[in-house]
Amino acid sequence: MNLSTLVKAISVVALGGAVLALPIAAFAGERTIASGTFEGKSGHATTGGVSVQTTSAGTVVVLEQDFAFDGAPDPKLGFGKNGYDAAAKFSPLRSNTGKQSYSIPANIDPAAYNEIWVWCEKYAVPLGVATLKKE
Repeated sequence: MNLSTLVKAISVVALGGAVLALPIAAFAGERTIASGTFEGKSGHATTGGVSVQTTSAGTVVVLEQDFAFDGAPDPKLGFGKNGYDAAAKFSPLRSNTGKQSYSIPANIDPAAYNEIWVWCEKYAVPLGVATLKKE
């Protein structure tokens, strides 16, 4: 772990001569439960990181700042377990690049899935997939 990562991960509070180290997420109310990196499908370039986070407002999927997609008609985001699950579609893709956050409806349990897909609903083809690793 490098110093930058350590500084981001730990907040140190001095209490009467004692030092207590707590994760920043304990203060922020968010916790990453899974993350992965996109790879393109069907000849498309889809790259960048993605994470599933729990927040005080619910569960969200965050496409990281390095997210990039080369474009296609009707791209949607959804979960899958060893393949896309149309019942776990949660949003149209808002932008082909950059950091984005998407709220997950309460009827979708992210823990039941191991992938996040960028899917072309119009032509029913995969555009990109990220395999999720539990944190």
